[in-house]
Amino acid sequence: MKTTIKKAILPAAGLGTRFLPATKASPKEMMPIVDKPLIQYAVEESLSCGIEDFIIITGKYKRTIEDHFDTAYRLEEKLRASGKETILEELNKLNNINLAYIRQRVPLGLGHAILCARPFVKDEPFAVILSDDVIDPEYPLLKEMIKVYEKKKCPVIALEEVPGSEVHRYGIVDAKPEGAVYKIKNMVEKPAPDKAPSNLAIIGRYILTPEIFNILEKQKPGAGGEIQLTDALKSIVKKTPIYGYLIKGKRYDAGDKLGYLQATVDFALKNKELSEGFKKYLVEKVKDLP
Repeated sequence: MKTTIKKAILPAAGLGTRFLPATKASPKEMMPIVDKPLIQYAVEESLSCGIEDFIIITGKYKRTIEDHFDTAYRLEEKLRASGKETILEELNKLNNINLAYIRQRVPLGLGHAILCARPFVKDEPFAVILSDDVIDPEYPLLKEMIKVYEKKKCPVIALEEVPGSEVHRYGIVDAKPEGAVYKIKNMVEKPAPDKAPSNLAIIGRYILTPEIFNILEKQKPGAGGEIQLTDALKSIVKKTPIYGYLIKGKRYDAGDKLGYLQATVDFALKNKELSEGFKKYLVEKVKDLP
């Protein structure tokens, strides 16, 4: 796929507190769904859209992310000698992608993490992918968002309808339909249900333009004392259109324990090697439930 979006930022510097103690010394982004870590799903999603360069924003205890995308010579030689070519091919397909790693030395929020990537992104439009928002690989959300960007030449953010009782967990947009997209007028970070302008929640897929960097550079800390991306987008929307794209496929909040388990079950049921045996196991477990 040819695209004007060639770079993707993958923020991976968070502390992963919702999965402690598992994430005490191991990155949340390396938690596996079946046999791939969360961040690999995000990279493969980007590659399918023609994205060529990846900037991963890391923090302390994140070295295993770099190791994961590096070559593993001894392991590869052992697999080759054992004739395990299928597994070897699976490991090697990500060996030659262009990766840069930037350390976010202080956890100052998503907005600050994106600002850290400025020297690599420079003056190009780019994607931002939050790897704990897992999209069903069969649903080309990012491709559809890129098509909107190439038509509108404005920032595009992914939206999902959420129950009114959950709006306090998300950035919520005030927007009006405009054809197949929503034109965003404003956005509110984690509003109370009675203060929310809609039930359209911002989720972890963005197509942004380089003007965001100038705003983030001057942005004052917001909620939680962090540089909030939502606050910067609110500044942009006052002078530049921002469009929301409502997802039509399945998204899993794998940063939440229940969402992570749901993604694991659904992906296992789609796995050719596991599906039959796993399905039988689930059926038997359901019979045993009180």
